[in-house]
Amino acid sequence: MNRQHNSKITALYERLSRDDELQGESNSIINQKSMLEDYAVKNGFPNVRHFSDDGISGTRFDRPAFVEMMSEIEAGTVAVCVVKDMSRLGRDYLRVGLFMETLREKGIRLIAVNDGYDSDNGEDDFTPFRNIIAEWYARDTSRKIKSVLQAKGNNGEHLTNSAIYGYIKDPNDKNHWLVDEEAAAVVKRIFSMTIEGKGAYKIARILTDEKIIRPSVYNAIRDGRSYSTDDQYMWGGATVQSILDKQEYMGHTVNFRSQKNSFKDKKIHRIPKEDWLIFENTQEPIIDEQTWHTAQKCRTVKRRAKNREPNPLTGLLYCGDCGSRLYNHRGTHWEKYASQDSYACCKYSKYPPKCTRHHIQAAIAHQLILDAIRNVSEYVRNNQDEFIKIVCEENELRHEQNTKTRRKQLAQNQKRFDELNAIIKKLFEESVSGKITEKRFEILSQDYEREQEELELSITELQAGLEQNQADGEKANHFIRLVKKYTDFSELTPEMLNEFIERVIVFEAERFPGKYKRQRVDIHLNFIGKFAIPSQAEIPDEEHEPYDPVKSCRERQRKYYWNNRETILAKLAEERAEVKAKKQAALPTKSPEEIQAAQQAKREKKREYQREYQKKWREQNPDKLIEIQKKHCEKKRAAKSA
Repeated sequence: MNRQHNSKITALYERLSRDDELQGESNSIINQKSMLEDYAVKNGFPNVRHFSDDGISGTRFDRPAFVEMMSEIEAGTVAVCVVKDMSRLGRDYLRVGLFMETLREKGIRLIAVNDGYDSDNGEDDFTPFRNIIAEWYARDTSRKIKSVLQAKGNNGEHLTNSAIYGYIKDPNDKNHWLVDEEAAAVVKRIFSMTIEGKGAYKIARILTDEKIIRPSVYNAIRDGRSYSTDDQYMWGGATVQSILDKQEYMGHTVNFRSQKNSFKDKKIHRIPKEDWLIFENTQEPIIDEQTWHTAQKCRTVKRRAKNREPNPLTGLLYCGDCGSRLYNHRGTHWEKYASQDSYACCKYSKYPPKCTRHHIQAAIAHQLILDAIRNVSEYVRNNQDEFIKIVCEENELRHEQNTKTRRKQLAQNQKRFDELNAIIKKLFEESVSGKITEKRFEILSQDYEREQEELELSITELQAGLEQNQADGEKANHFIRLVKKYTDFSELTPEMLNEFIERVIVFEAERFPGKYKRQRVDIHLNFIGKFAIPSQAEIPDEEHEPYDPVKSCRERQRKYYWNNRETILAKLAEERAEVKAKKQAALPTKSPEEIQAAQQAKREKKREYQREYQKKWREQNPDKLIEIQKKHCEKKRAAKSA
């Protein structure tokens, strides 16, 4: 080797993946280093330098040591590259071929010891086949691993390498998870803060300020893996959102959330939720189902409050006409007015308005909701059996007509489905006997099969609806358990608000003279909907005249006027005098000469404007000017002749 080559390095590249570990110790990094060093010494290669990737698949080409070696190759500091075999470079024959071509262009010698390949000996026709076989091995391994994971996932076993944050693996059964009390307490707190109205990024800031170890570092410490201590307390909003998304905290196993399109593709693709495979009650739950669903409902609400706490009512108030959510208006542009906190329909502020205002003060809505929760909870505690009876009767009445319609439609769809089976069978027999052409058979069979698929989907939906109606009887018990959870109803907390209230329907107010208005507000509670306490139901009183708000308002105004007539008249006279004095004070105090000069200047200005206007008009309308002059001359002639 010449002096130039003696100054360059000899790159010894080693790689080991998890699949290679299964083949024994012969592929270990230590054995590869020892083998390549012996080869370099025996063949007189100087300046030996190792580039090692441990535990990284050959289908990836963003391996750290490989990238570093490529940087040295691009810089021109490498003379020889030595590997154990061609599969160490990678298991993608196209990428490996491109790498070999790069070395050839730069004049770098490539040696694969076990394959007997040396680029200085000329082209080896069998080398491309070795690279293809290496890729086949990776594809076959990927296929085997995928089939194993598919079988495990279909059997309800967890597919993650380690338990998620909040759980640990059972020492006696690696497929079973146990609750990790320390991490589970953090998970419960995250769900609790979400129900209180806090967003994911605000929760992350709270956990970071309290120096709670983030999940990835916590799991690394638990499993005995290495981790970075630089940001072990730095929580991110995405981490909190990931915890809130997981149904595993309800005690379920969720498999096949994501997939890769190919063993070469390192990008993970999300699978639609309807295609997930969920196995319920496979481990002890950390969060009950009601809390999990309440947290998901709270996450759908966007609460924007600059430099202040968001209003907990946001996302619960809905318009009684268009069904849109009410928007929270807070603050004002004028200091002399008190700060407002109210709600109005979000479609009212658009131009042109798509709906009416539906305005309601937040304090009034807050008090109405608190009174409704307090009254219903007190009634439930004192009349539990009667409450269950009322809810069941209301559910029966609500779903009776709906159930009849669904059952009737279900019977019709099932009958039509059976008829289509008979039609398709008869159509096939006629096609075989030659009574109809093959083309006609394909067209008719496709139409019938499409109709049959639609009927099958409709039948499934109708059956699900009937099952839901039957499950409504359990809602009263759920609400009773919710009432027993709370003992103090003196203050409406955000958590209580989100757990009790399903939605609040606000209707447009009816306005009457004298700043009087009446507004309907329907409060729907979770599980039971809109519930009216029997003792508070309105009973019409036929003996008395019905209440007329307009007449009542006028009577109050008339009574107030006659009781305070002198005070009202004196105040009006005083206000008129003040207005008159202000007008007189605003009049100019000028001498008669100044007033006359000002009037003369005003007249001159008016004449000047008229002259300018006439001049412009003559320039712009010369034809009309000629016509006017002709008419004027004709009038003069007519006058002289007369």
